[in-house]
Amino acid sequence: MKKYLLQLIEGNTLTQADTHEIMLNIVEEKYNVQQIAALLMAMQTRGVTVDELLGFRQGLLETGKYLDFSEYNTLDIVGTGGDGKNTFNISTCSAFVIAGAGYKVTKHGNGGSSSVSGASNVLQGHGVKFTDDIDHLKRSLEETGICYFHAPLFAYGMKFVGPTRKALTIPTCFNLLGPLVNPCHPKNSLHGAANQSQLRLYTNLHQRIGDNFGVITSYDGYDEISLTSGFKICTNDFEKVLTPVDLGLKYVKQSDIYGGETAEEAQKIFDSVLEGTSTEAQKNVIIANAACGISIMDKNMSMADSVAMARESLDSGKALQTFQKFVELNS
Repeated sequence: MKKYLLQLIEGNTLTQADTHEIMLNIVEEKYNVQQIAALLMAMQTRGVTVDELLGFRQGLLETGKYLDFSEYNTLDIVGTGGDGKNTFNISTCSAFVIAGAGYKVTKHGNGGSSSVSGASNVLQGHGVKFTDDIDHLKRSLEETGICYFHAPLFAYGMKFVGPTRKALTIPTCFNLLGPLVNPCHPKNSLHGAANQSQLRLYTNLHQRIGDNFGVITSYDGYDEISLTSGFKICTNDFEKVLTPVDLGLKYVKQSDIYGGETAEEAQKIFDSVLEGTSTEAQKNVIIANAACGISIMDKNMSMADSVAMARESLDSGKALQTFQKFVELNS
């Protein structure tokens, strides 16, 4: 570790091979917590590079559990977190709308980091039990259109940096790794970034990984399409700056998509969107994100058509039925 810390102190970056080795050594518990903290702080102060993240990612995937879903064409939709906005469970709710529209979703997630309720929290609140059994997960995907990977069951290496990250109380490069280590390596992904620099970093990462991707950030700091401002999307094929009006939707206020003070409040909003009893703003923010996911899966579809498809998934009750079947099968 000393040689890596000296490189960072001198202002140098690490190679992909360096961070790959570091991750393997972390899992083998070759470093103490002070060394890991020093490494993370040095990288956070300077800003992590694409190669550094790719090396950590490679190490996490190698030391984790892989699921072979290569026979399926699936999408993961998840934000990096850490935007501090405490919205309700937008990407999770959008995942069920996408599945309700007929697309297969392999959702990767965890408990909330910067919000009161993450994907795992809202699913647990409905009685969902997490599993790493591939046969059960494939059955869920085939019968409901969606399955869920609770990150701690797969990315084993994360637990070895968990205490250090918690003690630091600030975001580190490991906050960026969660969306990149989906255990089935889905062919398609829609990832939310909390700011412009993260969006550029994630776009470069995906170009190196080689999947079909979309990366989005809202200009006022949300790691999803918030409808509170314009937003930028980068894909394999284009970069666009759009506004809610471009989607045929209205601007909303930040308070309109606030998740509340408790996990129960966030869950109540999540349920109301699927049940058709939410506010228009809450419904529309889900439509916007689900439509973006659909457009990643189907490049021939216009944004207007993908918005219409997402709306139909909600209005017809298909998204709710998908969620109810998912809960029944996974509880």
